[in-house]
Amino acid sequence: MKILAIPGSLRENSSSNAILKAVIGMVPPGISIEVYRGVGSLPHFNDSEEVPSTVTDFRDQVKRADAVLVCTPEYAFGVPGSLKNALDWTVGSGEFIDKPVGLITASSQGEKGHAALLLILTAISARIVEDASLLISFVRAKLDKEGNVKDESVRDALQKALLALIEKAK
Repeated sequence: MKILAIPGSLRENSSSNAILKAVIGMVPPGISIEVYRGVGSLPHFNDSEEVPSTVTDFRDQVKRADAVLVCTPEYAFGVPGSLKNALDWTVGSGEFIDKPVGLITASSQGEKGHAALLLILTAISARIVEDASLLISFVRAKLDKEGNVKDESVRDALQKALLALIEKAK
């Protein structure tokens, strides 16, 4: 089974990427998580007939995945622009239709960004796995100086979310 992880932060050392790294460390045998690192290199969405190769590659990776895990911060009470742009490229092409998707929002607050992303995922007909959707507010307080999750309840919630996503992707 293959899960495609899509980070919402372009910063490698961001808190949400630390959370994503923790999830990757919990993956059981037989499951692989591939992190899509091209979110920041996708061109601005436009509805032209010519689709750039970077977009085709992104769409193909989503299509080939058994499930998708989005892990993102909230930015200005919303969705980070690069992540929104990536998702916009799939609106008309349908890669997310009925695809099991987990959403982890890891931010200072996160409620508005999480809600906005749930709406976007609904618009692209993703099958949102409720038990694989998690809001981690005040995330920096839950990480140590090296970026490891120090809060046991967060580690447990991440493990449960991952297992729920895997179950729905079977």
